[in-house]
Amino acid sequence: MMNPTVSIFAEIPETLHDSLKTYLETHPEWDLDRVFSASLSLFLLQNADSGTPEASRSYRQAARVYLETLFQSPQDVHSNNATPFS
Repeated sequence: MMNPTVSIFAEIPETLHDSLKTYLETHPEWDLDRVFSASLSLFLLQNADSGTPEASRSYRQAARVYLETLFQSPQDVHSNNATPFS
């Protein structure tokens, strides 16, 4: 299933950038977009408040994105035409 996407710009500490770059160089099945999607959706899952119907829907959407990101097959990763991390 393909989700619509948006671009975001984020500044991160240089040490985190170095760690991320090393990880991506040694795990070719992952790319920057996939790491950010997994990280952000996990953060939202861990910090969710499901007290309202809207919050419950957001939680389910974040859970779906997280699971899709984790279990994405290698051919799906390469078909996204992601640019290499630099």
